[in-house]
This record gives sequence, structure tokens and C-alpha cells, in this order.
Amino acid sequence: MDLGRKKLRLGDLLVNSRTITEEQLDKALSLQKGTGRKLGEVLIDEGIVTDESIARALSNQLGMDMIELNNVTISQAILDLVPVNVLKKNQAIPFEYGADLNVLRVAMADPMDMNAIDDISIITNLQVEPAVSTTRSIMLALDKYYGQGEVKSALEAYAKEKGVAQQEQEDAFSEDINSSPIVLMVKEMIDQAVRQRASDIHIEPMERQVRIRYRIDGVLCERVTYNRGILSAIVARIKIIGGMDISEKRKPQDGRITQVVDRMEYDIRVSILPTVFGEKIVMRLTSKNALTREKSQLGLKPAELKQFNRILSNPHGIILVTGPTGSGKSTTLYTALSELNTGEVNIITVEDPVEANIDGINQVQVNTKANLTFASALRSILRQDPDIIMIGEIRDGETATIAVQASITGHMVVSTLHTNSAAGTITRLEDMGIPPYLLADSVVGVIAQRLVRKLCPVCKKKKPASAEEKELLNLPADREVMIYESCGCPQCDGTGYHGRIGVYEILEMTPRLKSIISRNGGAEDIKEQALKEGMHTLRMSAAEYVLDGITSISEMAKVSFEL
Repeated sequence: MDLGRKKLRLGDLLVNSRTITEEQLDKALSLQKGTGRKLGEVLIDEGIVTDESIARALSNQLGMDMIELNNVTISQAILDLVPVNVLKKNQAIPFEYGADLNVLRVAMADPMDMNAIDDISIITNLQVEPAVSTTRSIMLALDKYYGQGEVKSALEAYAKEKGVAQQEQEDAFSEDINSSPIVLMVKEMIDQAVRQRASDIHIEPMERQVRIRYRIDGVLCERVTYNRGILSAIVARIKIIGGMDISEKRKPQDGRITQVVDRMEYDIRVSILPTVFGEKIVMRLTSKNALTREKSQLGLKPAELKQFNRILSNPHGIILVTGPTGSGKSTTLYTALSELNTGEVNIITVEDPVEANIDGINQVQVNTKANLTFASALRSILRQDPDIIMIGEIRDGETATIAVQASITGHMVVSTLHTNSAAGTITRLEDMGIPPYLLADSVVGVIAQRLVRKLCPVCKKKKPASAEEKELLNLPADREVMIYESCGCPQCDGTGYHGRIGVYEILEMTPRLKSIISRNGGAEDIKEQALKEGMHTLRMSAAEYVLDGITSISEMAKVSFEL
């Protein structure tokens, strides 16, 4: 590496490549002062740039290759050259020998870090040729190649120390629950889950082993199994950091953990359930800023976005978001609240539990022990001069009645309900005892939603649709249609899918629909009229994604019930 490169600074490079402006650089430098953080970290944390745009700018400005580590297989000989702690510290990973065997190519988040290059060069006794990659890509690769090895060696140390391999661990009280191998293991488990985009971690006791599974893009994938003897230590560790009672093993418990992964704070909800083989743990991972995203990131099509905006612009009324657990309802609700959250309105939420803290919104946590239920909290909230009320979920007739009364007296109420379709939501509320004429007056919009997995853009394969597939897509049998199917590659971890997108069915209240509802019309009548007025059902929206090559027929089949 020439000396000229040493003098280049990241800020100047990013300005030269027009990735950031001089003003943004000055702002980041002033925020960086005295914090000890790297400039790149400040720029990413402030949302000025992404780590990908920094990597691309470095690649162009320095004339270095940009490496996508997902597509590279690293040999064991290269992995053995540098200790993993050195690589983690420097956010780097060697991936191949250069043209000359004396040259080691190393992917780095900061290829201008001369100290890191010198460290690796001294350890390997090879000349280092840096290449550019993103921090996330490097940390994922380190997890993939070294993660389980690190955890396994830590567990071996723990087993030797405690003799767990020979006997069941006798007591979860003992101080060994704080011994570093288990602490390291639990931390690594959460770090790896976050980097692999998991939404939940399942720790499941079985007859002879403990199984760890991650839910990625809505599907559970087995990651590793451990000796059953370490279960009680894992459970005790999670109970301690989750603020639960470690002596209680017979009752279900709930807790909460906050952990920082790659400089981003994650809120982890923990649920522990006793099973016949021991306590099963499920941890739900939520990024502090994942729930409050831009409307454009929800996956709404342009026409749906217009409908969404029209519904949100109502001065009062009830907006309902419906769908099964894990269909993205909370994200849509929080996005709507963030949109409505201005200095001129008083927003109060009542939730069980509070899923994300939002600045400027008053959030109330349901507490049944203190007799603070959805219904009792709502009564108190109405005396707090609210403009907008968010109810985590309408579970019973009492909550539904108060919500309707609040909306009729001039409040905006947003809430969720577990129903399969937008039209079915209206009849469900009638079943809860709400008179149809009141529903017609109060409901301004219903959004039914699901999440479908997106096909991996790298490996998806085009093919002509079969007769059955055309029938599912509601297309004529003689029409030539090309659709995509999933394949699987290193980029998507062999699943054929990467990421998820929302599928929506938006019912916007109109005078005709109001008259059908007030006349006690059924779900079919409501749906028929809504379709005449341009509503797209979940099936129609999912079919559009299939024809656009975004998702597959099998994913579409999962979300659409109606024929």
C-alpha cells in the first residue's frame, strides 16, 4: 500500500465521491469529538449514509475490489491463519491468497486502517492486500466460519470445569450461571440471530439434547444442538438478564432484555414455558428503530399508499389493522402513529406489552395485577385529553365498545384485531356486541395484511406457469405467463428467499359500504361492494407479486384463504 493512501481520510473520500456533503461531514465530525467513535460509525448511526454506500465509495475511490463475502467460500487453511479475536477487533477477514502465494487478500470494513493491516501481516508473515466489504457482511462471515467454534470451545471449557458431560447439572442457583462460557454463549447466540435477520430464537429442551432454532423470514431453521446438561445454565443466565425469578421452574415467566449488537440496540422479549424435558425459551428480537419505519418501506403499492394516506387523514374514527400473529400489524400501526406524531396532537397508547418506545408518544403498559386492563386504561385515557388513541389489540366487547365511543366523540383510534380478511373484521366487531349502525359511523378503514417471503434476486429462476398455477393466479389457461421459482444459493443461505414484503387488503369506508353495514349486511356483501369500489383482496395483491417476480406461488398460497 503506498504512502499516499495513508494520508487519505474517510471524510474526504466520501465528500470526493459525493456520498456525503461538506455540511454532513462537519456535522459528523462535531458529533464524533470526544466520543472515541470512528467517523464511519457516526455517519451510519446518524442515518447520513449506509455501510454499503461507504464501502462502494471506498471501492471506487481507492480502486479496490468490493467483496460480497456471501458468495465466497473461504478455505480452512486461510481461516487458521489469524485468531478470530484479532479479526473481530479490526472488522476484517482473510478470504483468499493473491496471485502470488505470499499475498493474502483480506476483506476490511476500513481498508485504510494501517494498524489492522500491519497486525495481520505480522501474525501471518504474509503481505496483505486489502479489499472492501461492509461491516455487516464481515461480521456475518466471522459468525459463519468461527461462531460455532467459539461457542463450542467455551462450552467444552464449561463442561470440563463443572463435569456437566458426566452428570446433569444439579443446581441452577450455583454461581456458575455467571461463568463466562455461558455468558459468552448467550451473547453470541443473540448476536448471530440478529446478523442472520432472525425475528425469534427458540431454545428447546429435548430428551437428549438442546435444540437452537432461529425464525428467519417467518420460517424456523435449526442452527445447532448442544448437550442437554447445559440447559439449566442457559435458562438461569437468560432469567438473570431478563429480570426473572431463577428459582421458579414450574410456572411460565416473561422478561425483557436489552442488548447492543453491532452498535444497534435491540429489545428482546423473553417467554419461558415449562415442558416435559425442561424449560423452553423463546426470545423475540426487535430493533429499537425497526418498528418505526417510513411508509414507503412497508411494501404498499402506489394505489394502496394513496388509500393508506386517505384513511390516515380522517380527523376521527377507528382504523383497524388485522391479520394473524407475525403478519407485521405492529409495524404498520407504529408507522401510522409516527406519521401522525406531530407537536400539535396528544397521542396515548395502551399496549400489552409496549413493543417500541417512540419519542413524543405517551405509552401505557397493561398490568392485570394492578387491574390496569385495556378497558380500565382506556377509561382513564379518555380523561387525559387525547387526540389519537392506540389500542394494542381489541380482545373483548368492553374494549371494542369504549373504542367505538371514543371514535364517535371525536378521537382517532387505531388498533389491531385477529381476523382473516378486511370484511370479516366488521362482522367480528358485530359479534362482540357493537351495533351495526355504530360501526358504520365509526370505522374509517380496515387494513388486512400478511407477510410473504421475497425470492432471492440472485438465484430465482424463470419458468412458464403450469395450468394449475394459472388457475391459482386467476388467469386464462391459454395465456403464456412466466413466473419465478426459488432455487437457493449462498446469498440466501440455500433457502431461495431473502427478506419479506407486506401484502395488503385495504377496505376504505364509503357511503355505500356504510349503508350495507348499518343494514346488518354480512361479510360477503361487504366484500362484494368493496371489490366493486376497487379493493384488492389479499389473493389479488399476492398474485401481482408473483407476476412481478417478487414472490413465488407457494408463498402466495400461504396468505390467501379465499378462492
